[in-house]
Amino acid sequence: MNIDIDHLNEAELVELNHRIVERLKFLDSMHTHKEMMQFNPGEQVSFEPPGRGKQIGTLVKFNKKTVTVITESGQKWNVSPHLLRKIKDVSSKESKSSNVVKLLSKD
Repeated sequence: MNIDIDHLNEAELVELNHRIVERLKFLDSMHTHKEMMQFNPGEQVSFEPPGRGKQIGTLVKFNKKTVTVITESGQKWNVSPHLLRKIKDVSSKESKSSNVVKLLSKD
């Protein structure tokens, strides 16, 4: 694709730039939303933050660009969904039907 922008004046180039940035933000938002929809609240997930070991926790909330995960140690993390990995559920069918999310106490 060849797009000729040589004939545009400064104001038109600035407007084009704004439209391009907005479109890129929209596409990024759609991509993030698609990644989030691969997970469900209450699901066990893992992620590896830089400089730390593997973290395992429960997804508790969807945010605009991230998801909130409470780790086994009780820490709250906002994590980009593309960094998450599902953990295979080995619990019984009864717990799968529950909407209760178990959180560990900080004691």
